[in-house]
This record gives sequence, structure tokens and C-alpha cells, in this order.
Amino acid sequence: MDDHIKQLLLLAREHYAKREYDKAEPLLRQVAKHTDRFADVFDMLGVIAHSSGDFVLARDWFERALALNPNYTEAQLNLMVTLNDLGDYDEARKVYGYLRKRGGQRAAADTFVKGRIANMHADLSQAYSDVGMQVEAIQELEKAVALCPSFPDLRTRLGVQYRDAGDPVRAMEQFERAKQDNPEYLQARLMLGVLHLSMGDHEPAEKEFSAVQARDPENTGARMYLRIVRAQLAGGPVSGLAAPPAPAPKP
Repeated sequence: MDDHIKQLLLLAREHYAKREYDKAEPLLRQVAKHTDRFADVFDMLGVIAHSSGDFVLARDWFERALALNPNYTEAQLNLMVTLNDLGDYDEARKVYGYLRKRGGQRAAADTFVKGRIANMHADLSQAYSDVGMQVEAIQELEKAVALCPSFPDLRTRLGVQYRDAGDPVRAMEQFERAKQDNPEYLQARLMLGVLHLSMGDHEPAEKEFSAVQARDPENTGARMYLRIVRAQLAGGPVSGLAAPPAPAPKP
């Protein structure tokens, strides 16, 4: 796989993690057109199709994911839900029966259902946030995190809500927990760095931004914030940002 496709896949996964499906889908389709090595690409495309109500297309994507990896539990569960939505209950039971044979599927199914409910709470939180109902938005995200405490994206969104509500202590708790649960979830580290920067804690902010940039050199947010925090540490102007022109001398 060439570097261009790697970058497309990296960006697609980042948009998908943020539930920016309109941005993730065209990138995932480009990746799928060039390579069929990644079962999760087809699973993500299936989730996106299902979220838009195109259950037939979603079924096709999930089946392609399972053709690559027959033991892909998430794709099996997604296919089972989609078949139920299509009214194809016999096929859904067959998929569930296969899961039962593999063992441990009850816990997986419970996790999947909880994840779907948690995402519904997160969507409702966004709806409240969009109309300025911050208290309700926070409450919905708290419910989502209670259902799926190991989902770093939900904790990060809750941290942002706490931060915007003027509660930096709770915000930092959520960002730190998200980072601890998944150090590779870079959005949590980026938001943690922003919080440190806003509080004037420049050294920990630089540490987080540097960690993000080390893992994702193309992360524009990390690059920009690093310039800012390093300028603050050096006590000089921000490198790479234009300074206002000096006033012309008076005649």
C-alpha cells in the first residue's frame, strides 16, 4: 500500500472516530477502490450506510468485511442488526448462531448494544449543545460514558463540554482517563494540551502536543499549538505567524 493510500486511511479513520461520516465516506471509498486488505474499511462503510438508512448497502459492506475476516465480531454484530432492520430474521438468527458457536458472544453483543445506546446519548448531547442547552448536553454525555467508560471519544467529548462549562478539573479528569485508556487516541491528548495551554501550564501542554505530532506528523492542530506554546516558553513571538506591521514613521 503506497503512502497516499496510507494517508487517506489515516484521515478517514480520524473523521470516522469523530463521527464525521460525510468526510470519512469518500476517503474510505477511495481506499476500498485501491485495496481490499482492510476489513475495518468495509465495516466502517457499512456503519455509515446503516446510519443513513441504506440497509441494503450496509449489508453488502458488512458481508465484504466478513469475507476478509470471518471472525470479525463487530462486523458480525453489525450485520445481524442490519438483517433485523431489513426484516431478514432467519439470516440474522444464522449470524447469531455462528457467534454463539464461537463463544463469548453474549458479552460482545451486550457491549455492542451498549455502544449503540451510548452513541444515541452522544447524538442527543450534540443536539442539546447546538441549541445552547449545555447542562442537558453534559448530562447526556455523562450517560454515554457511564454505559461505555472505555470509549475515549465519548470521554473526550465530555471533557470538552466540562471545559466549555468552566470546569477545568473535571475536563482534565476526562482527558487524562481517555489518554490512559487509549494513548493512541490523539484527540484526547490534543484537547488535554489545549486545556494545559489555556491554564498557562506550558510544559505539560508542549509534552502533549509533541506526543501527538510524533504519532501524526501531519496533524495541523498539534503543529500550530506547538508553535504557540514554544513561543510562550521562549518569551518571544510565535514563529510562523505573521506579526502586525510596524506603524509608519510620522513625517
